[in-house]
Amino acid sequence: MWKNLRQCFSFTVVFFLFPWHARPRNYAHELESSRLEMVSVEFGDYHPLKPITVTESKTKKLGRKGSTSSTSSSSSSSMLDPLSSVLDGTDPLSMFAAAAEPPLSVNAKKKRDKEESLTVGSDFEPWSSKRGEILARYTTNEKLSIVRKASTPGSAVSEKVRTRLEELDDLEEGSQKELLNLTQQDYTNRIEELNQSLKDAWASDQKVKALKIVIQCSKLLSDTSVIQFYPSKFVLITDILDTFGKLVYERILSMCTDNRNTLPENFTPESVNDTAKETCLNWFFKIASIRELIPRFTLSNHLFRGISECLPRLTSMIRGIGDPLVAVYARAYLCRVGMKVAPHLKESLNKNFFDFLLTFKQIHGDTVQNQLVLQCVEIPLYLTLYSPAIDWILQCISYRAAEVLLTEMMERCKKLGNNALLLNSVMSAFRAEFIATRSTDFIAMIKECDESGFPKHLLFRSLGQNLALADPPESDRLQILNEAWKVITKLKSPQDYINCAEIWMEYTCRHFTKREVNTVLADVIKHMTPDRAFEEAYPQLQSIVQKVITYFHDFSVLFSLEKFLPFLDMFQKESVRVEVCKCIMEAFIKHQLETTKDPVILNALLHVCKTMHDSVNALTLEDEKRMLASLINGFLRMVSFGRDFEQQLSFYVEARSMFCNLEPVLVQLIHSVNQLAMETRKVMKGNHSRKTAAFVRACVAFCFITIPSLTSIFSRLNLYLLSGQVALANQCLSQGDAFFKAAISLVPEVPKTINIEGKMRPSEAFLLEFLCNFFSTLLIIPDHPEQGVLFLVRGLLNVIQDYTWEDNNDDKIRIYTNVVHLLSAMSQETFIYHVDKVESNDTLYGGDTKFLAETSKLCETVIAQILDHLKNLGKDEVGKNLLLVLPVTNSVPYLILFALEGTDKAIKSNSQLHFHMCPPIWL
Repeated sequence: MWKNLRQCFSFTVVFFLFPWHARPRNYAHELESSRLEMVSVEFGDYHPLKPITVTESKTKKLGRKGSTSSTSSSSSSSMLDPLSSVLDGTDPLSMFAAAAEPPLSVNAKKKRDKEESLTVGSDFEPWSSKRGEILARYTTNEKLSIVRKASTPGSAVSEKVRTRLEELDDLEEGSQKELLNLTQQDYTNRIEELNQSLKDAWASDQKVKALKIVIQCSKLLSDTSVIQFYPSKFVLITDILDTFGKLVYERILSMCTDNRNTLPENFTPESVNDTAKETCLNWFFKIASIRELIPRFTLSNHLFRGISECLPRLTSMIRGIGDPLVAVYARAYLCRVGMKVAPHLKESLNKNFFDFLLTFKQIHGDTVQNQLVLQCVEIPLYLTLYSPAIDWILQCISYRAAEVLLTEMMERCKKLGNNALLLNSVMSAFRAEFIATRSTDFIAMIKECDESGFPKHLLFRSLGQNLALADPPESDRLQILNEAWKVITKLKSPQDYINCAEIWMEYTCRHFTKREVNTVLADVIKHMTPDRAFEEAYPQLQSIVQKVITYFHDFSVLFSLEKFLPFLDMFQKESVRVEVCKCIMEAFIKHQLETTKDPVILNALLHVCKTMHDSVNALTLEDEKRMLASLINGFLRMVSFGRDFEQQLSFYVEARSMFCNLEPVLVQLIHSVNQLAMETRKVMKGNHSRKTAAFVRACVAFCFITIPSLTSIFSRLNLYLLSGQVALANQCLSQGDAFFKAAISLVPEVPKTINIEGKMRPSEAFLLEFLCNFFSTLLIIPDHPEQGVLFLVRGLLNVIQDYTWEDNNDDKIRIYTNVVHLLSAMSQETFIYHVDKVESNDTLYGGDTKFLAETSKLCETVIAQILDHLKNLGKDEVGKNLLLVLPVTNSVPYLILFALEGTDKAIKSNSQLHFHMCPPIWL
């Protein structure tokens, strides 16, 4: 107790015997003395960072093996750079160039090209990428089933062979019944179960059961009872066949070598042991004993996939399949295997396609026509079932093929009467550059096509897709557009029309001017407006807008299109309309490099931004609000009326009324108006006229009115302070005082926690940062003649004193420490900084003793508050006491006694505080 009384008494004595006063400062002298000493360096002196410049480098090749000798000259100093001396002055890039490998010989180049032709590159689209599209496109609502055909026993077969055939050909009745009368989803699930059963049977060494499953699934490929589902069925069944082929191949491959040896990458039959050969031969016999053609063909594809010589025989086997749809998918399956085994053997691939052309007339035969009548399937729908198979066959044929092959394909199509199905597949398979150079020939062939089976607009759509990727001859471009649009504009179905118009819009934008684009837009509006057909075509309409803004980066040209804004009016659904507006704004921000004041652009984009803003409601996510605000702010930053500041302010006033629901936009507007006021000050060089002074006050009034509408309290505090500083810089003293008073009155409303990125954080650190910034501004604010000395500082100190701080929180004392800094700076004869044309208190009071006395008195009060807090710290908080007292004693030197006393207490109380926390220079 007596020790505590002695401590309090010692502080009281020091406090009254040595009253606080500010240390006089000479800022100019301190700045000059704190500068680093500079040493002049002569031009020729060595400097470690001086580079060595290579002025000449010559390299000569000597000998056949690429040995080199280099000569070089460089400008260097008298002392060599240690980092470059190891190079002996030789340019390392020249050394690499001299040591480059010699060019490949002709034979080596041919060998490399041949190796590349033996493999399929990453530019080849695999079958797996088409799988999902086929399953999604070819669906049915009819019931599906598996009907097992009765086997016809042979007349001259031994009993042993017959028993083996029955073992392979029969399937359990239970499995057959399970696959009757299934929906499409149930059918798909059952096929997946069979695939898993196959893997389980193989894993449990039940090879015969696995083979049964595969044979029965292969038989399903001959069933076309639900013909519109056949492409999807083909995909599902071949997944099982792929699994089986992989399992067999891996098993045989694992038996090819002993444990001690490994096979080379391109091994020969001589490298394989007898066990593997016998197992492989056994599998060949098993497959050959299957009597039905389709199971034997499909399984042969996988077992013979390592023998490219078998491809011609397998191609000939397909001629025995009577159904043209089943046959073309069998050919597609063989081409798929052929691309894995021998992609360089184009003869086999071509033979498959040419055989298909020979049997193409079967499509119009009585058997197929009767089947279509029985299933109520129209011929156009039936022909689309061929597209995946034909497209795949032609993709395999055209891969890395010469342009002359396209000419041959076109001639064969002409011989078949320019069949639309084949022509469409040819345009889809070959390279776009090949198609584009023959655009007029393809248009002539399309005109001669029979439209009853395959619509012409699909052909023009495929042609347009190629022309979007490659450019036709310039002389033919307008003719191509006219011929295509004659057909497209006559389409009665809005869906068919918009599917074609979407593709050809890119061709139009790419090669023509705004006149042609405007004509196409007008035609689209004409076709899609009746009966509100546009409501079913929003994706295509969005794509059209995206294509237009991709090619028209000049928005003055874009919005001068007469039909562009009416085109946007077709987007009646709010979510779609907002997405389109976002695309337009993103393009504007990306491509608009200079500010604009074009009224056409401003009116159009204000409408677009207003559409985005009006979509915001109570359910809008914060991320969506941030994105919309970012786009609108990007637009606002690109608007500039030059020296017409009044027009600029009028624009900001209009924008504030339009975008009041997005707080980041209001913040941006406040910053923009403050910047406008500072630009006015810069133009007038600080000497405002009556007109510019009134304009600046209007800017200040804009900010003062807008800030209270913000919900974030720290945004309001910072903007009040910033706007007050702008007002002060423009000699609007009363307006500046209003901002600062508003900021002071807002401090008590600061909550204890604030939401930052979805997490609640304490607000004291942010408040401390704001107040320190505020104190820096208070130094230069002149006192109001009617408010008394330091009226803003006193008001802020009262607010800080009344603010409810957290228990054991030291931020209040840190704030008071910064107040001591402020009052010390105010007590100087000349302040450290000023605002131009604003007389601060150092000029107003001129070092008046009454002002200095008031400053000292106020500072003594603040120091007393600091001492009270330090004395109230508990014994367990001595370490915290010392850390807090360091900046205090740095500001008020005579409080060092407290630091010494605190250090003594820390040592005696065995505090965990390390000794280096106490500044040794004080001791």
